[in-house]
Amino acid sequence: MDAKEQSQRASVVAEARSWVGCPYHHFGRIKGVGADCATLLAETYARSGLIPLLVIPEYSPQWFMHQSEELYMDLVLRHARPTDAPLPGDVVLWKVGRCFAHGGIVVEPGWPAIIHAYKPAGIVLEANGTDAALAQHKSGKPREVRFFTLW
Repeated sequence: MDAKEQSQRASVVAEARSWVGCPYHHFGRIKGVGADCATLLAETYARSGLIPLLVIPEYSPQWFMHQSEELYMDLVLRHARPTDAPLPGDVVLWKVGRCFAHGGIVVEPGWPAIIHAYKPAGIVLEANGTDAALAQHKSGKPREVRFFTLW
């Protein structure tokens, strides 16, 4: 990893950490006021200078329960590519319902620590991504998870 990439990744992690403690707010994107998992990612990467400010079409909080179109993953794939070795600053997506519909930002390597937003907890740091609120289906089986990198 070169110095530029290392600096960019550190910027993403620092920006994501600055959102921890904000409330969950569907479609919100104001630090200190609230965000959801999609707007948290959009704001973090834009504020870090890696992507332009995204215009995200309004969506229902339950869109992923009633359709199979990969809206969230398609948006991520416009700016990132899949990776099997996530590093700090990368994106993690979980399959919820019919689609990959929950995301977070990797802040530490390994089976990563992540920052993500969910109701009712808000924006939180979870030390082990496998403990994430949405990491397991109500059946107890692990949810499908994928990682993406902007580098």
